[in-house]
Amino acid sequence: MAENIYPIFEKMLQREDREALLKQKGTMIWFTGLSGSGKSTLAIALERELYNQGVLCRILDGDNIRSGINNNLGFSENDRTENIRRIAEVSKLFVDCGIVTLAAFISPTRAIRHMASEIIGKKDFLEIFVSTPIEECEKRDVKGLYAKARRGEIKDFTGISSPFEAPEQPFISLDTSRHPLEESVQILMKAIMPKIR
Repeated sequence: MAENIYPIFEKMLQREDREALLKQKGTMIWFTGLSGSGKSTLAIALERELYNQGVLCRILDGDNIRSGINNNLGFSENDRTENIRRIAEVSKLFVDCGIVTLAAFISPTRAIRHMASEIIGKKDFLEIFVSTPIEECEKRDVKGLYAKARRGEIKDFTGISSPFEAPEQPFISLDTSRHPLEESVQILMKAIMPKIR
């Protein structure tokens, strides 16, 4: 089957052409952290600030992706890996178009995040560790997921019955219980803008 595939990549416009058009560099901003740590809230606020600076960007969020392209996946270890693999492949397409792409996924293991960075490209991959303590995440839990996990109603719940491996060398580490949203966004903007302009 593979012998009948003829990629046309070299005939297409290149990434540099699209980045020149947009006057920005395609970049992956990958938020990782526990459920309730503030990943999606930070990504949404950062997207608005980047937009206000004239940066074309796109958020990929766990709940949105799981209700669409990955709606056939569960939460087993294999399904979690496949979830992140598909997200990374989609993200690579956005980054190749010169779009600043923001991903907000628990992505609980170093191996799974390493896989994502390998697919997307390490030089384009900025890992943001939202390091909010689990106690604070539980307080914020509007969906009641932590309580269900503690009662054994949810299996393989990250932070309770399934481990979370903190990044060893993230691009930025932010504890949203210590930094208000506006301050967190400014910290991110100061570090990220030189990478995309």
